[in-house]
Amino acid sequence: MSHDHAHHDHSATLTNVNTAFIVGISLNFIFVMVEVSAGLFTHSLSLLSDAGHNLADVGSLALSLLAFRLLKVKSNKKYTYGYRKTSILVALFNAMVLLVSVGAIIYEAAHRFFNPEPIPGVMIAIVAGIGIMINGVTAILFMRNKEKDLNIKSAYLHLMSDAFISLGIVIGGIIIFYTDWFWMDSAISILVAIFILISTWHLLKGSLRLSLDGVPADINLDDIISIAKKTEGVKEIHHIHIWAISTTENALTAHLVLEQNISSDDEQKIKYDLKHSFLHMNIHHATLETEKANVICDTEEC
Repeated sequence: MSHDHAHHDHSATLTNVNTAFIVGISLNFIFVMVEVSAGLFTHSLSLLSDAGHNLADVGSLALSLLAFRLLKVKSNKKYTYGYRKTSILVALFNAMVLLVSVGAIIYEAAHRFFNPEPIPGVMIAIVAGIGIMINGVTAILFMRNKEKDLNIKSAYLHLMSDAFISLGIVIGGIIIFYTDWFWMDSAISILVAIFILISTWHLLKGSLRLSLDGVPADINLDDIISIAKKTEGVKEIHHIHIWAISTTENALTAHLVLEQNISSDDEQKIKYDLKHSFLHMNIHHATLETEKANVICDTEEC
């Protein structure tokens, strides 16, 4: 049996993402230096705190890039899956960093809300405007593949959250310039932090689920069982385990209960067809053990 169509081209995705990470890290590090310089010059605490937040994001992007590089490392006797799992652990770490950043933003915003300081609104708005362009452009590089991988989604959320923070600072800077309402900067920062918190919560749940070897969110266990039972010659399927090897690859192991009259050739064809069907369901590595219907099974899963 042959198939003309191709499955996901992971190598092309990794190449595009690798370039996106390098561009994102470089541009954002340069912007951090600009923000630090402007913050020190204007004595703007908001720019300095945002620079610290952006520097943490640069570090997170660097870790994500490292995780993607480790995906290419071959397996060995001690790590039979290679280092693919690091991509999941990095996604979890990045979600935690975002949550810490949200806490820092809210704390600083609350402090400045009750202790507002005069700040040059125009200068702050200009610097933050540069941040919107840099973070917006780099976020676009990740937009296409953000639903395919948790690390890509993490990077996208980092950059978009930075862009929204910069937008909030721009708005705050303009309002402050015309009204001298210095508390406005803190109010906008809190709203931005709430937005980041909502987005990060989904990322945290997804990465924590995969790190605990839970079934990936885009895979339905009932669909797996249904497809197996509809396959001619298969009476039952049990001992099913599905987990993520990395943020781009999933694995499955299961026991198939076959009809008693199934030949060895038919058994191999059933395995081949099911593995192909599972591949279309985003399961890249399937290990199927077979047993005949007349075999006594003493486990509850049977």
